[in-house]
Amino acid sequence: MAQPLTHIIGGRPFAATATQWEPIYNPATEDVLAEVPLDDQTAVSAAVDAASTAFSSWKNTPIFERARIMFRYWELLQRHREELARLVTQEHGKVLADADQEVGRGIEVVELAASAPSLLKGEILPLVAHGVEASMLRVPLGVVAGITPFNFPAMIPLWMIPPAVVAGNTFVLKPSERTPLTSMRLLELLREAGLPDGVVNLIHGGKSVVDAVLSHPEIRAVSFVGSQPVAEYVYRTAAYHGKRVQALGGAKNFHVVMPDAELPKTVEALIGSAFGAAGERCLAGSVVLAVGHVADRLQDALVEAGRSMTVGPGWEPGTDMGPLIRQSHRERVRGYIARGISEGARLILDGRQHALPERGFFLGPTIFDGVDPRMTIAREEIFGPVLSMIRVPDLATAVAIANGSSYGNTATIYTESGGHAQYFRDHIQAGMVGINIGVAAPVAVFPFAGWKHSFYGDLHATGMDAFMFYTERRVVTARWWR
Repeated sequence: MAQPLTHIIGGRPFAATATQWEPIYNPATEDVLAEVPLDDQTAVSAAVDAASTAFSSWKNTPIFERARIMFRYWELLQRHREELARLVTQEHGKVLADADQEVGRGIEVVELAASAPSLLKGEILPLVAHGVEASMLRVPLGVVAGITPFNFPAMIPLWMIPPAVVAGNTFVLKPSERTPLTSMRLLELLREAGLPDGVVNLIHGGKSVVDAVLSHPEIRAVSFVGSQPVAEYVYRTAAYHGKRVQALGGAKNFHVVMPDAELPKTVEALIGSAFGAAGERCLAGSVVLAVGHVADRLQDALVEAGRSMTVGPGWEPGTDMGPLIRQSHRERVRGYIARGISEGARLILDGRQHALPERGFFLGPTIFDGVDPRMTIAREEIFGPVLSMIRVPDLATAVAIANGSSYGNTATIYTESGGHAQYFRDHIQAGMVGINIGVAAPVAVFPFAGWKHSFYGDLHATGMDAFMFYTERRVVTARWWR
């Protein structure tokens, strides 16, 4: 029987009392790694109580001491980087190189959090009136929560926890029930770095646990990453209960290829963007807009590159793409392939026919040509290894099609022309823009700035937005009589 997972509350294992449990699979082998509780709502109250108790002392811990814990945590994460990458590959399926990059991106945020003494400084304005000065301080909110997705079990918790706790808050983390093992290891290392018990707590669960988090009166703010419908639900529900919310949702990312693009490098970037992590990421390239006469050459090169990819377990040398997260999700992606065919798109590379391992939730890279912008595969987030190609006459048409999407996470142009790049940068309606970059993910000092239905809230994850999200501003106006 698979090991049942416990919550981590007050720095210690906290046994679950759930009536519903779900297996955690290795998606490359279908082996069950553990069992996760789904409906233990009592754990939410226990975690919030522990966080509330810890907050009274943690908020008064000098910020340089908090920052030193981040320095120690950074060192521990670097030391255990390979171990964490292997854990990501085991429970998610992405290839080791991709998992290692994920862990590295998370470590960047820890490094940023270690700069908190500089980033969280307030402001002062003397002599706003005779004998009067005004100042602004940044103070922690209190207990905050994070709800993280399955596809980045290391990076997304590290987006949330370090900025929140270094700013003086305490934290309740609800990781994805599909990939919770990496988050549990991150908390173990955080405790080893010297974080006091109760400052960060971890609870497992499904929708009922999420609802308990969203409605709990002592949780001041909620950060979420996941699909668009759930992001909107989290935003509306948590805001209704008076909480500050940042909810990062889904995407449909458009990549424009100009005739002057350097084709071999463009194809390499497109293949990595569309099929890296089996397409299960919100910055995955989903639609390529081929401008003018580049379309035929691009189509042939993409098919050749996709056909040559090795699909298999992420830990095996030479593997280019791992599995999807679950059998149910693989069937969902297959449904989109069938929908594309039925709506008249031309399937030029069928991932269902790719050489695949006998076990595991695998699907090969899939490419459509002749796609119309009104087709389902051109509009909806598939979250799998499916790339759609739309042929367009010029850059303005490509930008107009991309801007017609309800999503606005990222968009990329491939070109050697500064004029084309500048036009694209200034006219595309996306929060993160790439120029000859397949995955235009910002470094940690900048915000992860999705637009439209890719984001709900005002302050984004990472960068200074993160510190602003996790702090309240207190303005003091003072006159001293003596």
